Amino acid sequence: MTEIAINDDKTLLDIGKIHQFLTTESTWAKGISLNTVKRSIAHSVCIGAYADNQQVGFCRIITDQATFANLVDVIVWPEYRGQGIAAKLMTAVLQHSSVADVRRFTLATSDAHGLYAKFGFAALTKPDTFMQIYRPDVYAS
Repeated sequence: MTEIAINDDKTLLDIGKIHQFLTTESTWAKGISLNTVKRSIAHSVCIGAYADNQQVGFCRIITDQATFANLVDVIVWPEYRGQGIAAKLMTAVLQHSSVADVRRFTLATSDAHGLYAKFGFAALTKPDTFMQIYRPDVYAS
């Protein structure tokens, strides 16, 4: 297996590759514009996974770096799955200084509950206290 490097340097990110995955392959961001992806990266803590100087994984942390964080856009490109890259990304996320002191750290997942549970994430203890505005078709308009 190739050595996997993890880095939070945004200049290393392959934004075109991230956009391509999100807009065509993800279940949560189909149709997202390149401009929206660029803005989301600019305003988030981003962590990339790299093998042989090629990006093989990505995630973003939206945070005020003091009280709250939300993990989004966790990606391992299909040809690199099953090699522990998601676990390496999650380890880097939880060790990142931007989330060291946050009180609440959230994420949403439709199919990776087992992965996130290994890192301490659990179902909401009081889901009745959470509300949202959710516009699943916002990128299609």
